[in-house]
Amino acid sequence: MAATELKLGVFVPQGWRMDLADISDPVEKYETMSRCANEAERAGFDAVWVYDHFHTVPTPQLESVFECWTSMAALARDTKTIRLGQMVTCNGYRPPSLLTKMASCVDVMSHGRLILGIGAGWYDHEYRAYGYEYPETPERLRMLREALQVIKAMWTQDQADFEGPHYQLRGAINEPKPVQKPHPPIWIGGAGEKVTLKLVAQYGDACNFNADVETVRHKLEVLRQHCETVGRDYDSVLKTIEFYTILGDGREVDRVVADTARRTGKDESFVRSWHPLHGTAERIAEIIHEYAEVGIQYFIVNLPNAFEGGVISRFAEEIFPRLGLGSGHGQGRAVRARG
Repeated sequence: MAATELKLGVFVPQGWRMDLADISDPVEKYETMSRCANEAERAGFDAVWVYDHFHTVPTPQLESVFECWTSMAALARDTKTIRLGQMVTCNGYRPPSLLTKMASCVDVMSHGRLILGIGAGWYDHEYRAYGYEYPETPERLRMLREALQVIKAMWTQDQADFEGPHYQLRGAINEPKPVQKPHPPIWIGGAGEKVTLKLVAQYGDACNFNADVETVRHKLEVLRQHCETVGRDYDSVLKTIEFYTILGDGREVDRVVADTARRTGKDESFVRSWHPLHGTAERIAEIIHEYAEVGIQYFIVNLPNAFEGGVISRFAEEIFPRLGLGSGHGQGRAVRARG
């Protein structure tokens, strides 16, 4: 098969999954997050990623969770070359006009390294805890559709006007404009076949999934059909996936699972269901190849013990060579799918 462009990004510990719970000082919690971002930059990952959530999962705990967009701004200045993304920004948490302004500023602060990930939102408990209305799914998707139009208008027009049921603009000025032209890439999270994947075809630069190989294969075919319907080049959409994994032999996997269970208060079987794609470097590389063969081009890796230090680097050192990847950051590394 022809070579497929493959890139890997990595989540940095943020607190959402109790991954900073063993660190007592909130300043040191953030410094751990920052150190992991710099470790990822040195290791050659394409981007660092954070979640957009306010309190912990699977249950709310009295534990630090660093807010997504303030973290984006900080990491923009803590790092130099690595790209910065959110998987994904919850549309319901900020008016899209404000989000567009924030994203533009972060793109300037980072000298053009921002990726905007966005989705309709799903964490109903969090919505209600923070006083946000939680509309039914069809309404949230309609809001997302309008938001995408608002964002593109404000990123590309001198003074943007928009009139929708949910959002309105009256000559909105967005300066500074983003560094990236025509605008930072927009990644749309979610796999809904009737609406979300159609929004990807209409407005997105990338789709993002979290599913098994056969499900992803099916979803990509649905996306292809939507692209044909709206006249979009299917190949112009980057296909991406979140990849939860623990790297190591059986003993190492057991150690990380047990430690994660202790911090989260969940049993080990639950933790293993969170990170099902664990194993040796050979096994993880094999799984990545399986996804690449169905069309996935970008993997966002979640390593639950990244806060330990050296884990992100070890992943790059052991996995990248098995994928035929070089060490340079952002160089369009290519991997040849097997078969």
